[in-house]
This record gives sequence, structure tokens and C-alpha cells, in this order.
Amino acid sequence: MIEKLILGRFVPGESLIHGLDARTKLLAGFYYIGILFLANNWWTYALMVLFTLMIVQMTGIKLKVFIKGVKPLIWLILFTVVMQILFASGGTIYFDWGPFTISSFGLLNGVFVFLRFVLIIIMSTVITLTTTPMNLTDAIAYILRPFAVLKVPVNDIALMISVALRFIPTLMGETDKIMKAQRARGVDFGEGNLFEQMKVVVPIFIPLFVSSFNRAEELADAMEARGYQGGEGRTRFRILHWHFGDLVALGVMLLLTAGLILLRTS
Repeated sequence: MIEKLILGRFVPGESLIHGLDARTKLLAGFYYIGILFLANNWWTYALMVLFTLMIVQMTGIKLKVFIKGVKPLIWLILFTVVMQILFASGGTIYFDWGPFTISSFGLLNGVFVFLRFVLIIIMSTVITLTTTPMNLTDAIAYILRPFAVLKVPVNDIALMISVALRFIPTLMGETDKIMKAQRARGVDFGEGNLFEQMKVVVPIFIPLFVSSFNRAEELADAMEARGYQGGEGRTRFRILHWHFGDLVALGVMLLLTAGLILLRTS
């Protein structure tokens, strides 16, 4: 399951989504997450699902790739859904025992929370799959540029975020290798009580931390060898450019917002 984590990877392509400016994709992604909370009924969520599927289709990447990206986080999503079902009350009550209540309102909210999580993960994955780490770094630095007036190290923050995204698949791959090595030594993951499972996890985290520090040191040495001194005074080999398609993409987001407002219930 770990090796199937897609978030943080880049898939080369020539689709319309690949061709959009990285700043457009970042702004549209954050805006999408914000307006997703406007959805509050079946019609609004159907609109968001159809829009997301359209974006996935436009990337030229198969839908099953995005579904694989959701699978590693499915247990976290289901845990959140169960909490929503058990502790949200309203509408018709189907079960009531102490603090636990299962109602029509809780079940409906559970479905909506599930959809919301899946849509956010898919849209975030669209951004990372269609944007190179370098362009993503430049876009983050550009968007955070106003904070430089407050002496915020914008370029360093952008670099850290980009490196973190880039190393998510790498660290997941390292974790998978360590787990396979532990299984070869007879370790059973997921067996026993909670305390026993916590003890089993320790042999995973220690080598993973060591590997992470080693990779961080190697990256720092490589950057130092190439003369990296931060963002001040640095020129850029690749310059981000706005195009007409970027304006169209932002206009589509505004139309999506209008559709949500018209379809949502008060």
C-alpha cells in the first residue's frame, strides 16, 4: 500500500492541465478547497465530483492512478467518517446509546465528509502530478512574496515545502523496504493488542529517521556544492508566464463558485 502513494510525484505530459502556469494551479487548488465547503447537499457535491472528474480526464492520467493515491489514506478518512456518524445528531434517530448516536443527519454528514476528503486528495494530487517540483517551488515563492516585506524567508519556505513534497514518495518507499525487511525477520504487523503493535512500529521508525537524516545531509551537501545561498539575488533559468489559458482556468473556478451558490441550500 505504501508504494502506491502518489502525492508528491510528477508525471510528464502535454495536457491542458500540464500547460497551465504553476501559480494558476496552486491558486485554483487552494480556491477549490475553500469553495468545497460551500457544498451542503447532493446537487452541490455532484457538481464538485463531476468537475473533479473532468479535471482528472483533462490531465491525460488514468483515474485509477488517483484512486491508488487515495488508498493509503483511506483508514484516516474512514476514521473521520465514523466519528462524524457516531457523534453528530439530528434528523431521524436510528440508534442512541450514551454519547453515541446514529442519525440520518450523521449518516448524511459522514458521506459528505468522505467525499470532501477524497476530492481534496484528488485535486491536490492533480497539482503535484502535473507540476514539476522546480515550478512548484517558484510558484510558492511567488505567491508568498508579499510576506517578504515582513522579513519572512519566503524562498526558504518555498524550498522546504517543495523538498517535503518531493521526498514523500521517497520516504514511503524507504518505509516499505524496511517493513519488508522486518517481515523477512518474522515480524507480524497488525497483530496483537495496541501496545504490541506500538512495539513493532519502533524498529521501523528508527532506521527511517536515520535514512531521512542521511538523505537530508546528502541534499544539503549537494546544494552547498552547487553554491546555493538562498533566494536573495538569484536569477531563474525557467521563468513562469501567465497565458490566456490561465485566465480561462480562473474564470472556470468563478463559474464553479456561482454554480455552488445556486445549488446549495440555506
